[in-house]
Amino acid sequence: MFVSEQTEIRICLDTGPNRDYDVRSLMNGKRAMRMRLGAKSRTKDMTGGAIVPLLVGFALPLMLGNAFQMLYNTVDSIIVGNYVSKQALAAIGSTTLIVNILVFFFAGFSIGAGVVIGQYFGAGKMEDLHRAVETAMTMAFVLCIVFTAVGILTVDPLLRFMATPEDVFADAGVYLRIYIGGISGLLIYNMGSGILRAVGDSVRPLQFLILTSILNIVLDLFFILVLHAGIAGAAIATILSQLVSAVLILRLLTRTQEVYRFSWREMQVDGPILRNIVAVGLPAAIQSVITAFSNIFVQSYINFFGSDCMAGWSSYNKLDSFIFLPMQSMAMSATTFVSQNIGAGKEKRADQGTLWAVALSAAVTAVIAALLWLFAPDAVRLFSPDAEVIRYGVLFIRTNVFFLLCNCINHVLAGALRGRGDSRAPMVIMLATFVGVRQVYLYVITRFVRNTAKLVGFGYPVGWLCCSVIELSYFFLTQRKRRIRLSA
Repeated sequence: MFVSEQTEIRICLDTGPNRDYDVRSLMNGKRAMRMRLGAKSRTKDMTGGAIVPLLVGFALPLMLGNAFQMLYNTVDSIIVGNYVSKQALAAIGSTTLIVNILVFFFAGFSIGAGVVIGQYFGAGKMEDLHRAVETAMTMAFVLCIVFTAVGILTVDPLLRFMATPEDVFADAGVYLRIYIGGISGLLIYNMGSGILRAVGDSVRPLQFLILTSILNIVLDLFFILVLHAGIAGAAIATILSQLVSAVLILRLLTRTQEVYRFSWREMQVDGPILRNIVAVGLPAAIQSVITAFSNIFVQSYINFFGSDCMAGWSSYNKLDSFIFLPMQSMAMSATTFVSQNIGAGKEKRADQGTLWAVALSAAVTAVIAALLWLFAPDAVRLFSPDAEVIRYGVLFIRTNVFFLLCNCINHVLAGALRGRGDSRAPMVIMLATFVGVRQVYLYVITRFVRNTAKLVGFGYPVGWLCCSVIELSYFFLTQRKRRIRLSA
């Protein structure tokens, strides 16, 4: 079928978001426009319509997807804790922070890519959007190689730095080497799903995660109960599942007819776009990595109390991660919502969406926190039948759980600020509180007050509280300045 250049522009305008696109970009991007012809769009324009349904509709698949992604390590912990040993459970818990250093740094780069792509999408600059996708995926492959090599080489030094007990050290080393060796699957999936979220598609990443999470459970049971592979089997099951998720997301990106299609033949690194991605992503990556590294110090304080306390702390952290789901999902939703609306020049709508996102995440988190406080012993018992492990796990849960409401402010506002391209302020605020305040508190408490597991565990809420006060103040101050500037 013959299609003229003018017809291509008209069809692209009719099938895309409901606003005028950048005409010059369209004229220079006929290949990108042809990709849209005859395709059913999975993108979501968040620059118009009721705010709450948009936020909730986008966040729900994200929350379910994050829940299934967390099942990877949680299922490992449950099966290992019940069918291998409490030392193996403690080993998985102690390795999580090290894995997070790599994953969080990469996540910062993914956030930067998502913000840039979301702003191009909101502004209708489809050719720039396509170049941003190619740049993001090309850099993702490079970073996978670097992170795998660096991660494997630093396993033993990091475990010793954390003062990992000898009865846990060997298992932790085995699990960590296998996990990092296959971490590329997780990183590629995260970048691909970040691209989809930036254009409003949060459903298909969920579908892939449901499939691979079920696969992970089956493989866990097979490697541990049938092959008796122990903690190594749990790690192998996880990386195989993550590899499948990476293959699925790459297949989608390379076969789609949407403007965010990734082409192996067109892999490139666009310098200006990369600088934009780094400008947003690097502060987020630095903040996440330093916070994760700081938490290694927290883990070392916990390790002082032995493997029972370590296993209880590990169980608490797995459950704590699930409470984070509503706020993390709403933070991602806020980032996409704000980036698209800023790209479209809708400042007021971006602020309204931010406040609604905080309120919605706080409401859901409060309900989950109350339920976990009530059923804390049963929840910890999922991970281990050992009475001491349960005692420590319940102690940490009931001390900290309601303070997680502070993180509804911390993470959602940080996501919204990054959606605006302001990534430095959240970085500075979170580093000052999550790292600086927390480490000072732990040093003072353990050396001059009383060194107990409860007081050490309370180091998390101390940082959360301080962060929420400062971040709220910063958000309203910058909001007031923007309103004065717009009204002038």
